[in-house]
Amino acid sequence: MFSERKPPRPFGEYTVAVIFAMDFEMSAFRYMLDEEHETGDLRKDPSDPNEYVLGRVGSHYIVLAWLPGEQGKGAAAIVATHLSRTFEAIEWRLLVGIGGGVPSARHDIRLGDVVISMPERQYNGVGQYDLGRETDGGFERKGFLHGPPAYLRGVAGRMRSNHLKDDNKIGAFVSELLATSSRLKRQYQRPPSDSDVLFPGGVEHKSGLQDCHQCDKTQTENREPRDADALTEIHYGLIASGDTVVASDTSREEKISKLGADVICFEMEAAGIMSGYECLVIRGISDYADSHKTRGWRHHAAATAAACAKELLLLVRSSSTVDGIRNPSQGKSTPSSTGGNRGEPNDDGVESRYYVRQGVMATGSGTSNFGDMTFNN
Repeated sequence: MFSERKPPRPFGEYTVAVIFAMDFEMSAFRYMLDEEHETGDLRKDPSDPNEYVLGRVGSHYIVLAWLPGEQGKGAAAIVATHLSRTFEAIEWRLLVGIGGGVPSARHDIRLGDVVISMPERQYNGVGQYDLGRETDGGFERKGFLHGPPAYLRGVAGRMRSNHLKDDNKIGAFVSELLATSSRLKRQYQRPPSDSDVLFPGGVEHKSGLQDCHQCDKTQTENREPRDADALTEIHYGLIASGDTVVASDTSREEKISKLGADVICFEMEAAGIMSGYECLVIRGISDYADSHKTRGWRHHAAATAAACAKELLLLVRSSSTVDGIRNPSQGKSTPSSTGGNRGEPNDDGVESRYYVRQGVMATGSGTSNFGDMTFNN
């Protein structure tokens, strides 16, 4: 956690973008940054209306952006497009925030758990349930969405393997967030476990109530309690995306049937970003996409998603080094999207220039096809 804001880095050094739908999602990640950078004199593209938070996690300089008071794939696409015009060196995009989980016999998903988008059948990690047309033979899917970058899929696989042996770091990062201030603790602390109740299909929420205290708890699904040291788990699979808030088990199951795949989460922004950019989606589960959707778990779910994103980024190889060796340019500068130069001296007094090579990442013994990688030259 940062103690004071530092001067911004040259624009070309910001290579990771993390996008959020809502400000409380952004705040959860913001207060997990290792350092935050000043943005008072930020020279954006003239047409860019976005607000940004800049900072660092590990070796990565990061841009945080969020939707301006609205949700859905259209707003997300606009924010992502403007961001890419201002920060031209962005390599990796993450969409981080909350979503509705889909528990099943195969996926023991609980509130506060995290879902990471991964390819499933014909889908590249995200399926858009409102992209297509109804025909006599059923729903005919149309269009195409990009998937997560191959390299980030590999990093997620490595993290998943790590957690077969060691605990994930979500609890530790959330604890650091809560220790920052009493106000953040009140906002983002984990709700009581007995407020996580799952009702079978057909059991509707009592109209007008903000929580499930007066719902018939005798009808809830019987689930084994989790160990105290394993309260938050990470799941990998298909996320469904569209402009409709899914708050009914009937609607949820209809949309899953349309996609014809094993959906484990619903959300509203990924399809907008992934229609134009590769992106990894990370969602903390705040409800079960049914009529019992309430707000009680939203902030904590945002915190667990942010913590998972931070753990993943700490495994991502730095884009400003090749095998740990920096290659500073000789008097070069990073071109600006406004027509000037955004190159600024690094700590060693040398300006940076970044080049993107598609599909190749250097290794100790040569090169291998493993996603996109930016080199310092």
